[in-house]
Amino acid sequence: MRRASIKTCHAYEYMVDVSGGYANVGFTLKDLYNKLDASQREDMIGGDANATLGYLKGKAAEDKKLFYKYSTDENKRLANLFWRDSTSLADYSCFGDVLVFDSMYKTNHYEKPLVLFVGSNNHLLTVVFGFALLVDETEETYPWVLKTFLESMEGRKPRTILTDGDEAMRKAIEVVFPGCPHRLCSWHVSRNSLKNLRNPKIVAEFRRCMFDETSPSGFKQRWSAMVDKYGLQNRS
Repeated sequence: MRRASIKTCHAYEYMVDVSGGYANVGFTLKDLYNKLDASQREDMIGGDANATLGYLKGKAAEDKKLFYKYSTDENKRLANLFWRDSTSLADYSCFGDVLVFDSMYKTNHYEKPLVLFVGSNNHLLTVVFGFALLVDETEETYPWVLKTFLESMEGRKPRTILTDGDEAMRKAIEVVFPGCPHRLCSWHVSRNSLKNLRNPKIVAEFRRCMFDETSPSGFKQRWSAMVDKYGLQNRS
């Protein structure tokens, strides 16, 4: 009836007439509206998923090195999706020693975490190695996306991984990239210093330790001087 452009209220009245009364229909007009609305939302999500996969399939025909992979949930709906193109593969082959795993972007129409795999090139510009939309941020989901990323990069592992310190992410890294050094990114370290030190002068000195020193010896010297100056020996 919907395909024939019959209004929902008219379709309901027809069912009432056929069944012999409102009591025999088994549901109200509001129930019907709710059901159709839920069905429309599912169709929209499913349609968007199919459109996305169709788009990636079309791009793969143009870009022979494009890689994408997805998983489905128990209802056969799209759960996780990862993709990267040939430019990302080329950038990773040159600048993939340090990998930043960023899952800070969570605001989107589908309320799914958007993960970015990024790095830095020889001009200190950000390069993107891949993207992923995840169903959640759990110890089950993160290994999938890390293994998929590794597969897409032809098995080449990074030498160091920077993250925001999420515990589920840390455990996944230990499983998928055993022995790979895992560090917090400087942005999160800087934010934590502001939260915990609560002294603008110490925070400024701390940031100079992070950003101004380029050698281990220089960092140790400046760090020791800061600790002594502000009496931070017993701070944990």
